[in-house]
Amino acid sequence: MADLPIAAVVRIAKKNGAERVGSDAAEVLVAKTEEYIAQLTKEANKLAMHAGRKTIKEEDVDMAAEKVA
Repeated sequence: MADLPIAAVVRIAKKNGAERVGSDAAEVLVAKTEEYIAQLTKEANKLAMHAGRKTIKEEDVDMAAEKVA
């Protein structure tokens, strides 16, 4: 079961030009988004731990996004 609400992901897709989003496509968008967030979080956490922190900060996420993208 997905953690992200499908409706929110569909809304984002529509704001970015999608006229309609099929239910199967919405499910894949949610799954891929959650996968990306998981990878981003793991990398940001590594950076925070390397800096001696338990808290992920904005700069950790920004740096992680460059690696994960």
